[in-house]
Amino acid sequence: MSNRRSLLFAAKFLGLLALFYIPVTLEAVDRSVIEPFTRGIAMVSGFLLNAIGQHVTINGVTLITSGTAVIIRNGCNGVEATVFLVAAMLAFPAPWRHRLFGVLGGIALIQILNLVRVVTLVLLRIHKPELFELFHLAIWQTIIAGSTIGFFYLWTTRAAAAAPSHDVAHGG
Repeated sequence: MSNRRSLLFAAKFLGLLALFYIPVTLEAVDRSVIEPFTRGIAMVSGFLLNAIGQHVTINGVTLITSGTAVIIRNGCNGVEATVFLVAAMLAFPAPWRHRLFGVLGGIALIQILNLVRVVTLVLLRIHKPELFELFHLAIWQTIIAGSTIGFFYLWTTRAAAAAPSHDVAHGG
């Protein structure tokens, strides 16, 4: 990308990031969208844990098992990584069809990884509690962020290669 196009991408990305992230911080959006979404993550995670014999009880966004609990809070539901990725993909000069498939694939990747994250964190809390904080705060955060950025990088190389130079230069 040229300097001008890079600056345009950065400006679009930051604008979209603010546009998408500001509503997420509002209490009404949290209560009516984010909280139900996070409860859904808890339900699916609880189902997966029960399927492997962990006997998990779900109370809202809390997974309770073996005398311990894991609460899925904002920041642990994949929403921030999703907002980041969607803003970046929509800002990138690629045909809209590539953006749509990239966004859908990226959201799926983030949410699947986040389910694996929640399940492994519950298992760590039960079986290796001394490793819980390390995995919660460092390892899984790095995996989610790195996977999001890596997916964006791979997507940009494929989207740019698949698009005629005119489409890429003008956003499709």
